[in-house]
Amino acid sequence: MVFKELSEKFHVSWSQLKIEEFEKQLDEAMRMGQTRIDAIEQLSDDEVNYWNVAKALSDSTDELDVLWSVIEHLNNVMDSPELREVYRKVLPKVTDFYAGISRRPKLANRVETLATGAGYKDLNLLEKKHVDELLLDFEESGASLEEAKREVIREIDNELAKITQQYSENVLDATNAWELVIEDEEKVSCLPESAREMARENALQKGMGSTENPKWRFTLQVPSLMPLLKYMDDGEIRKEAWTASVLVGSEGKWENTGLIKEILELRKKKAELLGSDQFADLILKRRMAKSGLQAKAFVEKMQAAVAPSVPVEVEELERFRADELGLTSAEKIEPWDVAYWSEKMQQTKYAFEEEQLRPYFSVDQVVRGMFDLASRLFGLKIEERLTHVGEDGPEGSVEVWMSEVQYYDVYDEDTNRHFGGFYTDWFPRESKRGGAWMGSLKSSEYDSAGNRIQNMLGVLCGNMTPGRGGKPAQLTHYEVETVFHEFGHLLHGICGEVPVSYLNGISVPWDFVEVPSQIMENWCWQRESLDCFAKHAETGKPIPEELFEKMRTTRNFQKALVVLRQLNFGITDLGLHLSYDSNEDLDEFIDRITDGYRPEWKSHSPSIVRRFGHLFSDAVGYAAGYYSYQWSEVLEADAFERFLEEGILNGDVGREFRKYVLSSGNSKDPMESFINFRGKAPTFEAYMKRASLEVTEASKLPFGN
Repeated sequence: MVFKELSEKFHVSWSQLKIEEFEKQLDEAMRMGQTRIDAIEQLSDDEVNYWNVAKALSDSTDELDVLWSVIEHLNNVMDSPELREVYRKVLPKVTDFYAGISRRPKLANRVETLATGAGYKDLNLLEKKHVDELLLDFEESGASLEEAKREVIREIDNELAKITQQYSENVLDATNAWELVIEDEEKVSCLPESAREMARENALQKGMGSTENPKWRFTLQVPSLMPLLKYMDDGEIRKEAWTASVLVGSEGKWENTGLIKEILELRKKKAELLGSDQFADLILKRRMAKSGLQAKAFVEKMQAAVAPSVPVEVEELERFRADELGLTSAEKIEPWDVAYWSEKMQQTKYAFEEEQLRPYFSVDQVVRGMFDLASRLFGLKIEERLTHVGEDGPEGSVEVWMSEVQYYDVYDEDTNRHFGGFYTDWFPRESKRGGAWMGSLKSSEYDSAGNRIQNMLGVLCGNMTPGRGGKPAQLTHYEVETVFHEFGHLLHGICGEVPVSYLNGISVPWDFVEVPSQIMENWCWQRESLDCFAKHAETGKPIPEELFEKMRTTRNFQKALVVLRQLNFGITDLGLHLSYDSNEDLDEFIDRITDGYRPEWKSHSPSIVRRFGHLFSDAVGYAAGYYSYQWSEVLEADAFERFLEEGILNGDVGREFRKYVLSSGNSKDPMESFINFRGKAPTFEAYMKRASLEVTEASKLPFGN
């Protein structure tokens, strides 16, 4: 069976995966897991021990875990009608199986017997934490509830799996349904060359135009959309593209409003069955924020800090536009014009536009430089392997699913121990979901002696600006940050060295999981680290000092607006999961709770909720947890202060970060891990300084006060 090969071989033989066999293979993998779980339930009280209960339970679905991870990955990067049909069919079964494990009273009883038995005191701290966390899993899944209520929860989980998948498909299909084809070359002359060439090549790939008579095709994929919004002089085209993007998931057969209400109702009902008044409280009780209200208080505190700067930035933009157009007084700006005039103002005020940096960020150079930094900071060695598509390839090469995919091995530099490997898939396709992400196909596993017997196999995916005319891709600085961000997630997973797999890697509270990813972005802003990888594609020279200073100066350009946008998403998320009544008009509710979280543009911008995959493309995902990005950013800003104090390329500090944060997983409370590295409790001060916001006495207090 393929799933056995998936478990036994480290790399995936992509060409041997058959869509038509997925359902049968999943059924067999679930049967194997079921047999193991049944065996645990049948243990007598005298037979119960850590290895045949807690460890056996964590290992019971190994084959299913790998097979399902691979199928989900393919669903994300190679969407097709055939795969979509199978995925929709198997999703409820797999969801039901996984969710059902922690709803089984007999299984919960075996774990409880272990936790209350005489042998518990002889377990080490990690084993005790493993058992304690498993008990909480059962408690939060309703294992102690009467059978009728457990059945309702099962039905809710199954339904959530189906409708969140439908939501995700609606967003993808609506995104792919829109295109703008321009035939007048003069219209696109205002766009950067990279954007024009990408649009021209895109049109050719779709059979539009020719080399002699080109056309330019634009889509709602971010690398295509953003140049239109930032550089297109024709305001009607900007309006058309912006309108299409904000209405994704809002119209026709892809309308998501009903699905959103269903999802919210089901989540609330599940929370109530499990003893929580609101879904946010159910989700956050084991996270750093502890409750929905505390997370909301955090978002409100940050909003209060940035709110005074927002009207200043808006008025500055309005005045600039008025001056440029020769208007006697400043007028409100339309939302589809904001990116355009912001870019103009940045160019005028700082003589800087992000396109100036593209030649210094060739994707291959960025990736190699990032790996060099991982070596200097964290003691890791990353080596690229040859790749091939299909069954046969050169000796020692690794099979990949698409020709543009690359593969790398990761080793510890001191011991040369293999830590794992990962694939990279950086560029957009219509068969690939939007955004950027890190995925795990296989997790690190350990034997009873604490020896690692399986390494992590990960995936880094993005939708970056592709190369054109046969030349390597050149990224924007924002895209470089995104690459570093996702690499931070990978490091967190691949460096995990907790010998209890359940507690290893990224298995940390969700409002801590972004710390390793966000801290990596800092090395995209420092002269010393940029010189390691930011080299001009033709001359090989580093970024000139004048250009670097402009880049640094503009880092906090319209920062309050940027932060407010994130806080808007966070308060929307928390509001929906704390107080929304599905009988209320969705847009009116969101307008009310986001009052003070939106800049005042001329026209009203629709809420992001109908295309907000973070919240609604998964049964849980970032639901009630979007605040985590800002929460983690406050933590990582404080953590990075230590690098600023002791050297941003200081390998000793980097290895301590690896030891206390990257390697420790959920073996400790995340605040303890942070303090072990930083030497003190975190505060808002470093974040406020970095964002050029006012540092108050309150911001110097320990985080959470």
